[in-house]
Amino acid sequence: MPMMKKDAQLVFVPSPGVGHLVSTIEFVKLLVNRDDRIWVTVLVMKLPFDTTTGPYTETLASYERVKVINLPECHVPTNSDGPSKHTFIDDQKPNVKEVVSNLTRSDSEPQLAAFVVDMFCTTMIDVAKEFGVPTLVFFTSGIAFLGLMLHLHTLRERDNVDISELEESDTELAIPSFVNPVPSKAMPSLVLQKEWETVFLRFGKGLKEASGIIVNSFEELESHAVHSFSGSGVPIYPVGPILNPKAKGDQVTESHSEILKWLDDQPHASVIFLCFGSMGYLDDDQIREIARALESSGARFLWSIRKPPPKGSTSRMVSPSDYSPSDLAAVLPEGFLDRTAGIGRVLGWAPQAQVLAHPATGGFVSHCGWNSTLESIYFGVPIATWPLHAEQQTNAFELVRELKMAVEIAVDYRVDFRTGSNYVLSGEKIERGIRSVLEKDGEIRKKVKEMSEKSKKTLSEGGCSSSHLERLIDYITSQV
Repeated sequence: MPMMKKDAQLVFVPSPGVGHLVSTIEFVKLLVNRDDRIWVTVLVMKLPFDTTTGPYTETLASYERVKVINLPECHVPTNSDGPSKHTFIDDQKPNVKEVVSNLTRSDSEPQLAAFVVDMFCTTMIDVAKEFGVPTLVFFTSGIAFLGLMLHLHTLRERDNVDISELEESDTELAIPSFVNPVPSKAMPSLVLQKEWETVFLRFGKGLKEASGIIVNSFEELESHAVHSFSGSGVPIYPVGPILNPKAKGDQVTESHSEILKWLDDQPHASVIFLCFGSMGYLDDDQIREIARALESSGARFLWSIRKPPPKGSTSRMVSPSDYSPSDLAAVLPEGFLDRTAGIGRVLGWAPQAQVLAHPATGGFVSHCGWNSTLESIYFGVPIATWPLHAEQQTNAFELVRELKMAVEIAVDYRVDFRTGSNYVLSGEKIERGIRSVLEKDGEIRKKVKEMSEKSKKTLSEGGCSSSHLERLIDYITSQV
């Protein structure tokens, strides 16, 4: 008679930032709902100016086998730039160690099986080793991008290739997780800028030290990338799409309700939705070009505009805010709001999932953040690509060139937090993208609809993600 497997405790260490935290929380729910032997403790790191975490972590309160512990705040220098975020994570090691020590000493807690750490928290592998348990990385981007990062790390470490030299070149690299050669302009800022080299090297090393990598993607979407890992020695678990289609963590305000009511009155698949994510913003000149494109296209639109953080702030970590009505009117072309009042709406922070789920939404001008990409596929809304930073250029390249599931507005547009954008996209180019993505019978819309169906089935019995999730749970429960 086979032995019954015991309950297993997982310690989750998500990265600070809504984009990483939300998918981590949804994955925790998925795990504990799938297997009643899994217990989870989530250790939340808050940045000093973070006011957005609470509503998302509160959605875990009803889960009996899940605990949320807020770690003490660590000091972040106010005049620091992006790499400081990673020393901030290092500074949390003693706090993580103390919490886990208390867990392991408690007789009422299940045995510790593993750490599950965010892709930017691999420094916590050292803490897991002290407790004699494996570490799984939760990778909040795609499988092709994971392959790119591992390959570039190997080129740097093994072959001594200076990756940062690619920034000013038109080089294309053959990457095993991509079918097509990847141009340097589609590489993430993390590998192109010299100041980030130390962080990148630690990042790649941490991924390679993990006992396995859980990826928020699914095999039906990125089949070539998944197969490229066969025999690589890196166990991956593509268990996505992990998203919150009901967006319960989002507070739908009165103005958002009005927006959703406005959508109710629009024809099916007629509205273009423009939204650049929780950290996305554009310069005044670029905003005016978008306004020109929208007006010229005549398309119905819903446009989320965010105000840049104040100059000189810790801009890599401070979120954009909403414009006041008077500031917004000053940024947009004179009379734009009046002239387009019949066909469009401009708002600040948008309830993205609800907008994408609405049948009136026909296209999505997006920064191509991975969560947004998965949401657009899930809801069957084709994307017009407009990446800003992080890995978004790589995601845009994958969507347009590899998967042929998006329209290109740009794939090499890039916003540097100190110098701004690398160029201004013309209204004509934006308008072409808008018209193209709204095409009712286009091949791209058909492909996205087909993948939407697959994304809704993959976590059900017989789907690829369901099989990978079972394989992951077998690994976790074998550790106790």
